[in-house]
Amino acid sequence: MAVKKFHVKKGDLVQVMAGKEKGKQGKVLHVFYGKDRLTVENLNVVKRHTRPSRQNQEGGIVEKEAPMSASNVMLVCSACNQPSRTGIRVLEDGSKARFCKKCNEVVDK
Repeated sequence: MAVKKFHVKKGDLVQVMAGKEKGKQGKVLHVFYGKDRLTVENLNVVKRHTRPSRQNQEGGIVEKEAPMSASNVMLVCSACNQPSRTGIRVLEDGSKARFCKKCNEVVDK
């Protein structure tokens, strides 16, 4: 199975465009390439009941971020501060970089 290319990477600032968290922004914590999902910091928080273990002596209810579909988020451009679609451009030195389709600025520095 080939690894799918994503429009966002770990550490990017994204805005949720669909679902119960619509309109909120956060930083991408982890990208699950094989499943087309990603986790965003402090968004899509769920409660999990955990039993006591060696790492977690107490157990109880733990809140953590759950993965959401990558199609529900858009990259927030650092130049225009708006959620925008991205494209891939080949730079002068031959490397590839993402660019904002609204302001035409390169996102990857």
